Amino acid sequence: MATSSLRDKYCIVGVGETEYSRHSGRTTRAMAVEAVRKAILDAGLRAADIDGMMSYQNGDSTPANWVAPDLGIRLNFYMDVLGGGSSTEALIGLAMGAIEAGMCRAVAIFRSMNGYTEFRIGGTGARAAQPVRGLDLAQVPFGMRSAGQNFAMTFMRHMYEYGTTSEQVAHVKVAHSKHASQNPKALLKDRVTVQDVVSSRWIVKPLHLLDCCLETDNATCVIVTSAERARNLRQRPIYVMGVAGRVSKPRTDFHWAHGPISRVAGYYAKDIVFGQAGITPEDVDITGSYDAFTFTTMLQLEEYGFCKKGEGGDYVSSGIIELGGKRPNNTAGGHLCEGYTHGMNMVIENVRQLRGTADDYCPKAADGVHTYDYGPRMCRQVRDPEITMNLGWAMPPTGSALILRR
Repeated sequence: MATSSLRDKYCIVGVGETEYSRHSGRTTRAMAVEAVRKAILDAGLRAADIDGMMSYQNGDSTPANWVAPDLGIRLNFYMDVLGGGSSTEALIGLAMGAIEAGMCRAVAIFRSMNGYTEFRIGGTGARAAQPVRGLDLAQVPFGMRSAGQNFAMTFMRHMYEYGTTSEQVAHVKVAHSKHASQNPKALLKDRVTVQDVVSSRWIVKPLHLLDCCLETDNATCVIVTSAERARNLRQRPIYVMGVAGRVSKPRTDFHWAHGPISRVAGYYAKDIVFGQAGITPEDVDITGSYDAFTFTTMLQLEEYGFCKKGEGGDYVSSGIIELGGKRPNNTAGGHLCEGYTHGMNMVIENVRQLRGTADDYCPKAADGVHTYDYGPRMCRQVRDPEITMNLGWAMPPTGSALILRR
């Protein structure tokens, strides 16, 4: 696929987030306002400079056109879409298209969720009281209502076909826990071992408790505008080289019924996003791979070509995804340890890494000087990263991707 004519024409210029907690005590509207305001201030913009707003939700949030007036923003374009995982990257692409079409000049994209105290994804809390309908109803007889139950066949098939072990994949949690241990924003800061992961209780085979992501309350935001405008703003412009949004396998309902069961949607997205960016996986310095489960990270890194198919277990257990390794992944701790945002926090982290302003607390970080010590007193800033990639996930048959550069 040819290089995209939109490559480097648009930038992420502001990022913002609330606390990652299990007790927000706040509405999704209030949290959204905070995250968007922080992103506006981060970019050095005024509220009046934002004339586009987009959000994504699963019936669990506040729409953009309610959030905007709380900030004194009048919108020329807004859209709220149904979706969770894989939405962030897709909406960044749609924001670029809206600006390109002349509908607006700067777009704030947010996700706000009380994912622990209100609408829990795993079928408990508010969701447990909802009538079972649609695809849920079709899958219940098979015991596949939760994400873990629905995805387990993909994970198990990979283990069967390629000999992948739980111990290998547990290294994803180990790496992300190391990264989170020096991140003050992370909800879980305790480092864990492979043995801790495989000794934790079963949820649904092959997933142990520590193979599974957090549930948290939070709001997050990124702001997209043209590269021309970005050059005059507060932060270093972070350029979008390529984006693929919500690419799917041949079917997304009973995804195991078509194509290799162990194949995930990154197989189809990789040519789109790498083709637009004009690079290969070897050019990427940092990955942010959606870690709803340890296995989702492993499968995506494999499918996007960072290793050969079937070698994902070896890849994630080799040390390459840890800070100090060749290509660290989820340097803030991701969904397994920092907080669950349906994909937004990994994009925010990669933006900060490319700026050289990751929230590390190494001794000289306050002076803008990093130690790059990835030992016990870990500096979270990767040394001189040029290109990052986000690998979004909704479920095995749906994914998205985003390649950024400094």
